[in-house]
Parts: sequence; structure tokens; C-alpha cells
Amino acid sequence: MTASLSRRDGKGRAGTERAHVGVRELVRERGRSEGDAASGPEQASGATVTAMPEAGLAGLETGSSTPPGVARRDADAGTPSSLRRAILIHLRQAGPSSPDALASALGASRTGILQQLHALEAAALVSHAAEKHGVGRPRHVYDVTADAQGLFPTDYGGFASGLVKAIEAVGGDDLVEQVFAARRRQIGDRIRRRMAERLPDDASLTDRVQALAVVQDEAGYLAEALVDPDGTLRLREHNCAIDKIARRTTAPCDAELALFRELLGDGVVRETHIASGDRCCTYRVDAEARTPDQAD
Repeated sequence: MTASLSRRDGKGRAGTERAHVGVRELVRERGRSEGDAASGPEQASGATVTAMPEAGLAGLETGSSTPPGVARRDADAGTPSSLRRAILIHLRQAGPSSPDALASALGASRTGILQQLHALEAAALVSHAAEKHGVGRPRHVYDVTADAQGLFPTDYGGFASGLVKAIEAVGGDDLVEQVFAARRRQIGDRIRRRMAERLPDDASLTDRVQALAVVQDEAGYLAEALVDPDGTLRLREHNCAIDKIARRTTAPCDAELALFRELLGDGVVRETHIASGDRCCTYRVDAEARTPDQAD
């Protein structure tokens, strides 16, 4: 029987969950957060994107504009999540708008619009400002905040893949390998700092594998540390957070293997490989392996 050592790190999430309780209906479909991780899950161009960990926008499609009538149909659906989605899309496209303007554009009641605006504002996804409007009291207009930008479509995966292609065109495979080697050193420094914060100097190899699994899990790799009954250690990644790039060049996968050997010792062996058609990336870690520092 194989035991799983890693646990998802939920630290700090409870308070955020409560803060977004009025908006959670938007996020039943979600991606990984990005965090300070090495990289996050890619989104292919044209795909539905949910980018914010606690407040995604399920159903928001990529494209330069919303097809005619889509926002109104969402509002007519009558659910809070549909109306909130329609409000955010309209504000993103039309700019600052009053509740009356939103109600008219979306075919919803002013009361319903205000209820959803208040929920979105509580989640820091919209804000309001007073605007003078002729004679009389100023009116309030609402707009999306910088925090809401993470809810809208992105193409970081396509950008990164195109960037690798451009590097390849400029300097060939050698330059691509140099770039990923530099990236490996940057990530390695960050992970070493994280390990130093979490582990004592004499931490066991099992603890080090588990700590690395937590870091990789936070990076979107759905990682876990495993130990077999005979003591064999494995680090398994169920998702490739840079799949599009990994299928274009072997450089990132070679860099990851080299990084794990630097962190855990030269006994790290890759047994399965997503980019080669396997379901996960699995690394066996020799319990007798030593890191370069320990070997000196």
C-alpha cells in the first residue's frame, strides 16, 4: 500500500472564502491560482478562463466582444451568478455605469442590480464613485476594479509558447536551453528559501520530498509525495502546469529533473512523463541519495 504524505496547503483561505461568500456561485469551475509559484496552469487561447482562486468567473468566454444579446440573456436567466457575470462583462466593455444604466442595458430591475453590485463590491470586484449629474444629488457609478481583471480571459499559455518559439528563432535550441537553465536556477533559489523556512537543517529526505511536493502543488502541478511499504519515495505531479511548452521542447522537463536532483540528490529518476504520453510525471527518489552539498 502506498501512503500519501502531502496535503493541500489551505492556509489563509478560510478568511478569503468568507469574504467572497456572496460571489462563490460564480466559481464552480476554476483553475489554479498562480501565487508565487514557478508557473500556473496554462489556458489555451479561446478557452473558458477562471483565473482568480477565490472568485472566478465561470462562463466568461474569450473574444473581443460579447455576442449581441448574451449579457441580456444571462440577466434574464434570473440567477445571481448570471446577473453578476453580466454586470462584470458590461462594466468591462462599457466602462463606469450607474445602476439605472445597468438595469436598462441588462433588462434587470434596479433593485436586483444594486443587490449584485453590493455583493461584487464586498468582494472588491467593483467600486463606486460619486459623479455630478446636472442639478441635484450626484449619482453613483460603478466600475470593475483591478482585482476583477483576473476574472477575464488571459492567454499566458499562448504568450509563453510564442516567447519560447521566438527565443528558438533567435538563438536555436542552445539559447532555449540556456533560458530554462537560468529559470531553473531562479526557481531553485526560491524553493531552497522555502525549504529553509519550513524545515530544520537536519530534515530527513522524506520531509524534503514532502516539502518540495507542497511547493509544486502550489505551482499548479497537483503534486504529492508518496512512500511505498519498502520505503521507496516518489514525487508525483498529476498536472503539467506548462504543458503547451513542454510538448514543444524538452528543455523545461530536463530543467525540472536537474532541479529535483539538485534539491534531493542524484538518485532522482523520472519514471513517467506527461509530455511523453503518460498520465502523470513520477520521480522516484533513492533514499540513499545525497544532495551535492551533502556529498562535499
